[in-house]
Amino acid sequence: MSASPARTRVSPEVIVVAGCLIALITFGPRASSGLFQLPMITEYGWGRDTFGFAIAIQNLLWGLGQPFAGAVADRFGAFRVLCAGALLYALGLVAMAYASTPGMLHLGAGVLIGFGLSGCSFNLVLGAFGKLLPEQWRPMAFGAGTAAGSFGQFLFPPIGNVLIDSLGWHQALLVFAASVLLVMPLAVALATRPTGDAAPSGAAAVPNQSIKQALTEAFRHRSYVLLVLGFFTCGFQLAFITVHLPAYLKDAGLSAAVGGWTLAVIGLANAVGSLGSGWLSTRMSKRWLLAWIYLGRSVAIAAFILVPASPLTSILFGISIGLLWLSTVPPTSSLVMLMFGTRYMAMLYGFAFFSHQVGGFLGVWLGGLLYEINGNYSAVWWLSVLLGLASALINLPIKEQPVERGPALQPAE
Repeated sequence: MSASPARTRVSPEVIVVAGCLIALITFGPRASSGLFQLPMITEYGWGRDTFGFAIAIQNLLWGLGQPFAGAVADRFGAFRVLCAGALLYALGLVAMAYASTPGMLHLGAGVLIGFGLSGCSFNLVLGAFGKLLPEQWRPMAFGAGTAAGSFGQFLFPPIGNVLIDSLGWHQALLVFAASVLLVMPLAVALATRPTGDAAPSGAAAVPNQSIKQALTEAFRHRSYVLLVLGFFTCGFQLAFITVHLPAYLKDAGLSAAVGGWTLAVIGLANAVGSLGSGWLSTRMSKRWLLAWIYLGRSVAIAAFILVPASPLTSILFGISIGLLWLSTVPPTSSLVMLMFGTRYMAMLYGFAFFSHQVGGFLGVWLGGLLYEINGNYSAVWWLSVLLGLASALINLPIKEQPVERGPALQPAE
């Protein structure tokens, strides 16, 4: 038995467009953070570990706050959460612009932006899509929302480079802060509170199931635990590359523009990869799709670090890794919805995303720390390769079916 999607006067097209714009706006400044590393540490004399630790805190708190933001959105709707998140995000960018000490940098770029992202990033958008859209719209909408975030990564780094060159890095961050506030009017389209759980292809809703019961059920489900563990690698690889790739290329003698355009190409290719992943999620095994994505990432990273860095190899790497960048999100979110339905989807996907962000924390932090120790990024690059291979294997035993519930948890007739 399944209920209908939320009753709303907003058309599915408007919901998808508004959600995609939110994903684009919120992902862009975060994906451009690596552009600010060298200007900031040059001006203040910090090490890369100082900047890396701030972004590591951001990744960790983004992940830590995500399940709670998801639970609030599941209970009260996404609008309030998106607005609060946008305000925190903007304040964090302002604090980062005026940070003259490591502590202020960690507060702004780390704490405020981290919690802000947990309330207004594409993860909340995907949860809203799962509740507000008809079932047949969801897989492609998940891909579209993820692709929109990717397009933000394509759009913002070149803009960031221009702003830094013309206005300075302080003012560039203030422009980014103003752009994030556009999330608030866009969130109106996602304001409708869901009235039920609609997932004909997934688990039926359990009347009066509490948050505690939903979490207990999820973490006793082996396939969900494997999915969560595998998502760790995604965060490790993405965060490390986003923050440290521009500096890695600069160390190789390439210009800052090459780093910015490589990040932009990753975002553009990711838009294609995410849409393709959403399409494939409806046509092939999701666990096998995830396994191939993680394997492909390991191959792309290994090939990149085994050849001398050049503008051509950098752009080719951007294209290859970009096609696989956030393509894990549509099958991962679809599997969560398939296993447990949509009632607590934002929260349960939030816990998977927390694992992703723990990986992100370690990727960014170890990148800066091991660079200061070894003078290069080699150890973290190879660790990324090994983790990709491990996640490819971890996803294979996942069972693509709704959770089996005992008589006490079956929905009422």
